[in-house]
Amino acid sequence: MSGKPTIGTETAPEGDALRRFVLRDASVRGEIVQLGAAWREIVRRHALPPSVRDHLGELSAAGLLLAATIKFEGALVLQIHGDGPVSLFVVEVDTDGHFRSTVKVREGAEPPADATLRALVDVHGRGRFVVTLDPRDRTGAPYQGIVPFEGEGVAGALERYMDRSEQVPTRLWLAADGERAAGLLLQRLPDEGGSAGPRDADGWDRAQQLADTITPQELLELAPEALLHRLFWQERRDDLDERRWRFLCSCSRDKVAGMLRTLGRDEIESILAERGAIEVSCDYCNAPYRFDALDAALLFADDGTVLPGSPSIN
Repeated sequence: MSGKPTIGTETAPEGDALRRFVLRDASVRGEIVQLGAAWREIVRRHALPPSVRDHLGELSAAGLLLAATIKFEGALVLQIHGDGPVSLFVVEVDTDGHFRSTVKVREGAEPPADATLRALVDVHGRGRFVVTLDPRDRTGAPYQGIVPFEGEGVAGALERYMDRSEQVPTRLWLAADGERAAGLLLQRLPDEGGSAGPRDADGWDRAQQLADTITPQELLELAPEALLHRLFWQERRDDLDERRWRFLCSCSRDKVAGMLRTLGRDEIESILAERGAIEVSCDYCNAPYRFDALDAALLFADDGTVLPGSPSIN
């Protein structure tokens, strides 16, 4: 297209927000998310190789994008189970407006700084991509979809999941580094009978071609309005709502106590005899929880009382 206006040098704000929009004539809906402080809080709590960190950031952005496409109240959990240097990526998004992310690197593994996601989780072809919807009201059973890992990165894996499980044409563009995580999602809207005017037959292809011109640097650094203007300035765009997101971990001393009870009294006593105390750290936020012999005894008291106390978080 000729005559495209320049967009200046407007940089992304601290963000931690997701915006939804519709390209009216193209019958395409979209979302753009940018994470700043919330993503840096996760990075601060995990010492990760750059490749692992960046793929976790992309999956975090993808989780927020996917959560905004569905009418649902509860938790959306994205998991990539791996058979390579990384055994698990996890992002948990609560539709109340918070999320948390973690990753498990196999002991002794040293992932290359530029490793692809496939090289991290699908070395022997046994990687799996899992999407779980856990409703808050508990009136129905959680939904879980599991598909083989496909694609080289997070975007490709999620696009193939949506194609195979939801039959919704979906494209994603994702980027992350040590400071920000960001993503753009486009979905083709279903045909609607009785709509005013014919559908733009080339709209979906055109929207994808325009979004394919994004660079990771632009996705991370340009403010959402500047980026959307750069891509879709000739499209009729309707802006919808904006949603704010923050990092929040739901771990607690009581939840850790409940997990320890499942081990049984004999196992707990064995650990105490060997170590003198039980120390557990949250996989998501690294908050430490310590149970000494008295705390452990109270785990199995008739009333289930746990000594009051909270973890010290640096």
